[in-house]
Amino acid sequence: MKPGIHPQYEERTVKCACGSIFTTRTTNKADIHVEICSSCHPFFTGKQKLIDTAGRVDKFERKYAKQRAGKKLQPA
Repeated sequence: MKPGIHPQYEERTVKCACGSIFTTRTTNKADIHVEICSSCHPFFTGKQKLIDTAGRVDKFERKYAKQRAGKKLQPA
């Protein structure tokens, strides 16, 4: 490797919105702020937040109900 062309690889503090703080190594010159980390992400915690998809499905069904009804009546 050529000397003097590579950025400094240093330890930086990562702060999450949940309050968790940890260190990592990076070439970034400032501390890092993240919205989600392994301490609060559902994949790592095992807790899943339920998202209201039922309302979205109902809206979709109502939107395309007429098109479905028309296709069922047409012979194949």
